[in-house]
Amino acid sequence: MPASAVLHPSHSCYYSDRRDGMSEAGNPTMDALETAFFYHEHTKHHPHRYARSLGYMDWANQPNPFRRYEGAPLFLLPFPDPADSPAYDQLYLPEAIASRPVQPHTLSAFLLNALGLSASKEYHGNRWELRCNPSSGNLHPSEGYLIQGGGEDLPAGVYHYAPREHGLELRHAFSQEQWAALSGGFPSGTFFTGLISIHWREAWKYGERAYRYCNQDAGHAFAALSLSAAAQGWRLVELDGLASGDIAALLGLDRAEDYAGVERETPEFLAAVFPHTEHPGWPPQAIKLEGGIHDTLTGPWNGRANPLSADHVPWDIIDAVAAACGKPRTPGDAVSPSHLGKRDEEIASTRGPTAYQIFQQRRSAVDMDGVTSISAAAFCGMLRRVMPANAPPWYGLGRPPHIDLGLFVHRVDGLLPGLYCLQRNPDHAGELRASMHPHFTWQAAPDCEGLPLFLLHPVDCREAAADASCHQDIAGDGAFSLGMLAKFEAPLKQTGAWLYPRLFWEAGMIGQVLYLEAEAAGVRATGMGCYFDDVVHHLFGIRDRSFQSMYHFTVGGPVDDPRLRTLPPYDAQRRALRHVQEVL
Repeated sequence: MPASAVLHPSHSCYYSDRRDGMSEAGNPTMDALETAFFYHEHTKHHPHRYARSLGYMDWANQPNPFRRYEGAPLFLLPFPDPADSPAYDQLYLPEAIASRPVQPHTLSAFLLNALGLSASKEYHGNRWELRCNPSSGNLHPSEGYLIQGGGEDLPAGVYHYAPREHGLELRHAFSQEQWAALSGGFPSGTFFTGLISIHWREAWKYGERAYRYCNQDAGHAFAALSLSAAAQGWRLVELDGLASGDIAALLGLDRAEDYAGVERETPEFLAAVFPHTEHPGWPPQAIKLEGGIHDTLTGPWNGRANPLSADHVPWDIIDAVAAACGKPRTPGDAVSPSHLGKRDEEIASTRGPTAYQIFQQRRSAVDMDGVTSISAAAFCGMLRRVMPANAPPWYGLGRPPHIDLGLFVHRVDGLLPGLYCLQRNPDHAGELRASMHPHFTWQAAPDCEGLPLFLLHPVDCREAAADASCHQDIAGDGAFSLGMLAKFEAPLKQTGAWLYPRLFWEAGMIGQVLYLEAEAAGVRATGMGCYFDDVVHHLFGIRDRSFQSMYHFTVGGPVDDPRLRTLPPYDAQRRALRHVQEVL
């Protein structure tokens, strides 16, 4: 059966300016899980109907990509030395990198290489910034925070990271007694990092589907923070026992007076970051407080959030699903060792690119050449890095993996073109086979020894890959592309609606690892949020909600746009710093 035979693509689609898609899901008789299921079905793209968006680019209200807290003290961070970086391959063997002290220059490298600017682009006088963490449409709904106990040049407090200035805004200063109440029981040298989403930044362009993209971006950022922490010899572990309300209180997001008339922030995660040499095991899964968070973080907060747009389009469906998927407090179990395999790599190479180089050069390909192939060794090496293992970023989550990969292989030397499956969770094996087409062969892929990669159906699937990804040629012109298939209905019913955004987080984490792996292999990658959900399921034979596609990705030889000029990041700040140094 040709893979393209199941597709009946049409370029006809419609957009609607209706924003009340939650007229049903907003019904108070619907519980949180029903709301999550409704949102997921309602925001699927179809060949004849795309999910609702505004339908045009409202440039006058394009959101400011940089949040600032006006009136909050700003502490500029020193720029890290590019030479002071481990080799990229060492990131996946954390014990190969000695833990560094938590100081302004190490915090600087941690934040810059995860959430900071990586370049500026210029076209006909228009200039925009790129960042190390990927984002749908370069819209960047994520904002980073830091909670730390003070030290050289930085008082103890809650900080917001300002990526354009590469600085920390002090939102709330606290005493050492307050810090002890927050950090008691954690290893020496621990600090905390948090992430939030501003849904409007994505909804401005993508409408109702924006909640999906915000959570994919949160997963990209989690992996970026985890790998950047590993470059400093630190471990990053989500405090998954906390409730969404706990995180909001710790970061000051529940302070209505600081967000009056501007876009609110939705808490995503809070993670502990600590030296692996001091505590190789798991830290406590939640901050222990004798009283409430507000009783502990007493004292004034600094700054008011800046407005990002003059006007807004309400998308009630996003507000409703975000409320439904808010996380309650949970026991916060650590990942079972059975879900974290051991890395095959015993020797971390100190040759090749540094972690700093790979973090900073990561880009999204805008097009693929349709010619470049990659070796089976490179392909299998990338897939090994996305397998859950006791290494970053996978040791940072308190949940077993839910996502397996459905791959479209086009140009991998030594492998037949066709549909493949990578089983990231061995517990899914029986259900995956039962859910997919009965004629699939499930033949172990050659040249990928030890990797649970199976050839399902040998076929030229370039056209099918492009058609399934909203007719985007880039999905068929790469060396390979893939859909991330999450075990869906059963885990959500067992755990609750709060797991729904975390499935997108896991997809984003896989995407971030593939982005970096592609750069290290000399090719390039692109995440694709536009795909026809049920067409993908039909291609693989999935007939129900047992598995659902959460994200698409492609890797291959990039085609650069010669009209764009690339400029170094922080050019003005670095020039000003050099001038000061020369004067002194």
